[in-house]
Amino acid sequence: MPPDTIERPANELTLDRHLAAPRAALWRCWTEPALIERWFTPAPWTTHDVSMDLRAGGAFSMTMKGPEGEAHANAGVLLEVVPGALLVFTDAYLRAWEPSAKAFFTGIIRFEDEGAGTRYLAKARHWTAEDCAQHEAMGFHEGWGKAADQLEALAQSL
Repeated sequence: MPPDTIERPANELTLDRHLAAPRAALWRCWTEPALIERWFTPAPWTTHDVSMDLRAGGAFSMTMKGPEGEAHANAGVLLEVVPGALLVFTDAYLRAWEPSAKAFFTGIIRFEDEGAGTRYLAKARHWTAEDCAQHEAMGFHEGWGKAADQLEALAQSL
């Protein structure tokens, strides 16, 4: 079925961008903790204490900090890892498949060569329509868009 005829799942938010950076550099920015800390949260927020076991079933964690001192810990498990091409992760589980207190979404990040850059497709699939609406109201498109700009700039500098 052509992509323009595929309906978006009701509980999914998508960011689809062409980034003027090589796929390998974008992959590094998504998978190396020291690089994740430099772009992941839209400024003025910052990301700290990133850890990632880059394999299916591997745990990840980080803390996002806001300008007013607020801190949000995030943890989850990688469900699928295709080096250079695909990351699928969820907050439904914590380390060692321990269920989380409240699952919010599953992230799907795709990287495909496109011209001199990369097609970057980021999807957030939520467990409920309410969670999806909440994420959109929190500024999904603006926040993930700004983070993508930061990701692109960092990848260009590598």
